[in-house]
Amino acid sequence: MKIAILDGYSINPGDLSWNSLKSFAEIVCYDRTSENQLPARMSGMDGIFVSKCKITREIMHGCPNLKFIGVTATGYDNIDLEAAEEKGISVFNTPAYSTEAVAQHTFAFILELFNHVGEYSSSVNSGDWQKSIDFCYTISPLSLLKGKSLGIVGYGRIGKKVAEIGKAFGMKINIYSEDIEATVKSDIVSLHCPLTKENYGLINKEFISKMKDGAIIINTARGGLVNSEDLARALVSGKLSGAGIDVLEDEPPIHSNPLIGLKSCLVTPHIAWMPIEARAKVIQICRDNLESFLKGEKTNRIV
Repeated sequence: MKIAILDGYSINPGDLSWNSLKSFAEIVCYDRTSENQLPARMSGMDGIFVSKCKITREIMHGCPNLKFIGVTATGYDNIDLEAAEEKGISVFNTPAYSTEAVAQHTFAFILELFNHVGEYSSSVNSGDWQKSIDFCYTISPLSLLKGKSLGIVGYGRIGKKVAEIGKAFGMKINIYSEDIEATVKSDIVSLHCPLTKENYGLINKEFISKMKDGAIIINTARGGLVNSEDLARALVSGKLSGAGIDVLEDEPPIHSNPLIGLKSCLVTPHIAWMPIEARAKVIQICRDNLESFLKGEKTNRIV
């Protein structure tokens, strides 16, 4: 069996190994594959592992040997599932590999916005402490998480883990699916839901207008959940005091995004899922999915 890993760099930039797959198939690995390169690289392959490349009906039609598609992520909206099912191609995804990682990143944002560790460290490194006449000084106010309300939109594995950590800090947890109003009025609103047609642009001018003044938005889910322009205006006006954003609608940002460069907005390049332990788990699940396919089993099989 011949399998191509089409865009393996984000999962394994060289600090892990694909060797566990090699006991089941002949593996060819590419760091990245452009749309134009897909037909040639998939030609003659019995299977592929793919993260972001779009595998369309036309692509599948040109690959008569293709029987297995392993998506190296939880989401699989880049795969034409209807075409795969029609052609008898099995599609597997990779669930539950980043629960702890994304929850940890969520609180990295929250703690930075409440404790300003990076800001204070930069101040000290620039010589401000040496110039201080007191043993300590203030450049941004600090605040406790205890007693604050944390609104969670999307109460799956990650949402539940975020709630668990929030409770450990003594926070009051509000769940969007249980109490929309209380969630919207929380001190912090954190997004952990999949992107759908119904919730596209959920965090917009109207939603923000109902939020508590000085509240914080965290998005480690999908960029399309947030209207960047509306959020930027709310941050600039002071309606919201801060935001932590790990995902944008265009990645990498094609045009100038209004959230990038705002002092009150922390932006990271879609790395919440990326601790080495989480990436190693992706490879392990991919290996298990391939074995499951070869045995005719359906664990993590989508179609």
